[in-house]
Amino acid sequence: MSQKNETVPLILALLITLGLLGVAGWWLLKSSQVQQILNPGSSPTPANPNNPASPNPNPRTSPSLPPAPIPQSSENSPAFDQVANIPAGVFNYGGSTTWAPIRRDVDSVIQQEIPQFSLRYIEHPTKPPGSGTGIGMLLDNQLAFSQSSRSLKTEEYQVAEQRGFTLKETPVAIDGIAVAVNPTLDISGMTIAQLQDIYTGKITNWSELGGPDLLIQPYSRRIEDGGTIEFFVDNILDGEAFGANVEFIPTTTQALRQVSQNLGGIYYASAPEVVDQCTIKPLPVGSKPDQLVPPYQEPFVPPEACPAQRNQLNASAFRTGEYPITRRLFVIIKQNGQVDQQAGETYANLLLTEQGQALIEETGFVRIR
Repeated sequence: MSQKNETVPLILALLITLGLLGVAGWWLLKSSQVQQILNPGSSPTPANPNNPASPNPNPRTSPSLPPAPIPQSSENSPAFDQVANIPAGVFNYGGSTTWAPIRRDVDSVIQQEIPQFSLRYIEHPTKPPGSGTGIGMLLDNQLAFSQSSRSLKTEEYQVAEQRGFTLKETPVAIDGIAVAVNPTLDISGMTIAQLQDIYTGKITNWSELGGPDLLIQPYSRRIEDGGTIEFFVDNILDGEAFGANVEFIPTTTQALRQVSQNLGGIYYASAPEVVDQCTIKPLPVGSKPDQLVPPYQEPFVPPEACPAQRNQLNASAFRTGEYPITRRLFVIIKQNGQVDQQAGETYANLLLTEQGQALIEETGFVRIR
């Protein structure tokens, strides 16, 4: 009887133990299945972030590569190296003296970044440098392309056609013509009509413009010397001849020196060559006496504050046309289907990139886009 009583508790204890073991096994099995569902194919070994071969512990946050750049057309490219189809070789170019700051500060960067596109500036052996001279050299196959501070003339298009090709002008910058007088001259500005009358000899004394009783001495380069003078004659003088009192000076540097030494002197030139000078005063000009616009940013910086401070170009007035004497600078391209055309189009496209326009702006001209 005693033995039977001891057997029953042992059997119950065994059954309870087996039941507990079954429950534990079932729980472990279900837990493993859940992990497989949540991370299919994952290793039961924890990932080691210091081991490159270890699986990524969080694939949702793995870094992604940046999208491939979208190809851009050359005219909308941000930098020189985005311009396509740049020819290799040495290419002669020349023309306008107004372009000198661009040749110095922009073309030098082009040469550094694209050495295979080699640019060589050349002048005519006998004629003075200028827009007309450069276009003539282009027509005579002496240049691959040329730089101009004026638009092409009808006769230049005609000569090109006679020689079996056409010419194309591509604008790349905006420039203005600034008028310089002696810094001590007591005059606030002048109209376009008054400027015309000075250079055609109709107005000869500053007292006629509200200034002192002093003879006016107008200075200019000769019309054959460049596009700036041609532009001035065509657009300011309306094709009239210079007055007998105009004194012709070979260069802008020499002319500005004359104005600084002669109280009655006056001269005109590309605005970047005039506005920041210390020894002269750039004048506001306008279509009407009550609409005079300065070529410089106000307030005016007097000569005594220069060169510590210099007048800056009134770029916004040039861009909007509020300043009345503005023009565009052009790359003149020979349309002949040959490498010269490719070189000219490449040069224009480089200047029209964001990098080119920013560099042009730094030289003192106004960006065209």
